[in-house]
Amino acid sequence: MKTSLFSFLLLFIIAVTSSCREDADASALKVYDGPMKMTVNIHLLQSDSAIVRFDLKAPKQLEFANGNMEFPEGVEIQIFEKDGQLSTTIRADRGYLLNQENIFRGEGNVQVRNLIKDQKLQSEELFWDQRKKIIYTEKFVTVQDGETLFNGMGLEADETFTNYTLKNPRDSRILMPGEGVNESNKNKPLEK
Repeated sequence: MKTSLFSFLLLFIIAVTSSCREDADASALKVYDGPMKMTVNIHLLQSDSAIVRFDLKAPKQLEFANGNMEFPEGVEIQIFEKDGQLSTTIRADRGYLLNQENIFRGEGNVQVRNLIKDQKLQSEELFWDQRKKIIYTEKFVTVQDGETLFNGMGLEADETFTNYTLKNPRDSRILMPGEGVNESNKNKPLEK
């Protein structure tokens, strides 16, 4: 009986001393939601039937656990026609790819250029829905179509910026010599 009382007392002391500890810090238990991978000097090509359809270049890419990607130092996308001809370029100061929706979002100084139709677009935000094959924005946008300049709030276009609809147009005018959509980044390579 003394041994069982002694054993019970020993187990009781061990249980009491081991359960008297500080609570765990709740911030240490938070799930990490930052980037899982970082890649520098990214260059991605997508092709169809051995013809390049689009070409993406960026100095830095961050990839997250949910498949989303961020291009914090800028991104340039080139879109090609079915015959392989370069038709459209998209540049942005920052870019995001929302994986589940298959939507690319550019922000900052976003510029789109249709080389075939001599059309240019400038906005602070632009979305490219790859499933619907459209680009759109609800922000202020400036479009240069040949020698005419249009401004408005919002735009929807096909992904090559060949056909577009300007929402809530504000004004339009014929360009004076030397005027046009700012192409200060046109020939400037993305920083590495």
